[in-house]
Amino acid sequence: MKFRQHVLLPLFASSLMLLPFAASTAAAASTASAQKAAPKKKAKKAAVRKPVRKSAAAPKIDYQGKQVDLAQWESVSLFADDMVRRHGYGREEIDALIAKVRFIESAVQLVKPMPAGKPKNWQVYQSRFVEPIRINAGVRFWNANADLLARAESEYGVPAEIIVGIIGVETIYGRDTGRFRVMDVLATLAFAYPETPNREARMAFFRSELENTLLLARKFNTDPFSLQGSFAGAIGMPQFMPGNILKLGVDFDRDGAVDVRDSAADAIGSVANFLVEHGWRRDQPGELAYPARVRAEGGWEKFINAGLSASNTQEELAQAGITTQAPLPAGEKFGLVDLQNGFEPTEYWLGSNNFFAITQYNRSFFYAMSVINLGRAVKLARGA
Repeated sequence: MKFRQHVLLPLFASSLMLLPFAASTAAAASTASAQKAAPKKKAKKAAVRKPVRKSAAAPKIDYQGKQVDLAQWESVSLFADDMVRRHGYGREEIDALIAKVRFIESAVQLVKPMPAGKPKNWQVYQSRFVEPIRINAGVRFWNANADLLARAESEYGVPAEIIVGIIGVETIYGRDTGRFRVMDVLATLAFAYPETPNREARMAFFRSELENTLLLARKFNTDPFSLQGSFAGAIGMPQFMPGNILKLGVDFDRDGAVDVRDSAADAIGSVANFLVEHGWRRDQPGELAYPARVRAEGGWEKFINAGLSASNTQEELAQAGITTQAPLPAGEKFGLVDLQNGFEPTEYWLGSNNFFAITQYNRSFFYAMSVINLGRAVKLARGA
């Protein structure tokens, strides 16, 4: 995505792969012939074929949505009033933009939480990201951008493998950046978020990102409806929300524009900048995470779900029965990370400050560990 004045941005869309049907057909015909001399044999019963169950096709995602008169919604009218009052839009201008928005029901469905009951499974989750397609694409990306990754590591203190891991997990290095119009999905989620316990907070977030999209487009004289991204409105190789493009996007190739869609340089610099702004320390000693053991009699449970930060001293963790085989860097704090494996034993780790910086990109232990492991796998495959 190139943000330049007086330039409209062509954004490619990722293709959707649908699962194919498997259908089985069987036809049999038998011909009876008279056997005059041969003795008659008892006929065998014909084998009964069991019907083959067809695999369900993946539900088709509607990227286009439908036209809805959002201007009649009170919450939308209040949003328009706010844009006029705080940002100087003309009311006719903002009304004309709102009139072009399409309601995307598929975005509403995609943001709904997964049904309860099925246990989380770290190994299954990781297998989606640390796999040959991403590893091979990561090697190509690293080789093509080795100098930029080295410069980002020097300037920001973020290792190349972490940047490579994030961009690989997010979009397979720009291959799958999203096919939704950002204005459509953000408006849909800002005013029609599904019923969930955190509905009001999520609607407020998406309203702010809708606002940021309009400000971003106005700043660079860009048609806001030319911006495409994920069902949640994330854009480009690193899947930055519009607000993060405004605040944290970096013109790393120094061409006068922030381009997180077409410029690998800007994507690399922006990811590194994001991590630093969210607490990454270049001087942190040791590993990002350490395998941990917890004592069988318990007493350590209070450290589970205790927030996304390394806030516990090593003494506190040890007293609760949480230990590591490898020695921990002196004076460093950690947080307990649980990686649930379905019906198999849970893995426990102690996450460092920089581990939790990655969770600010996506608030998930599974995500952060997948980023680390993908980056490490790419580095190993590359022979670096």
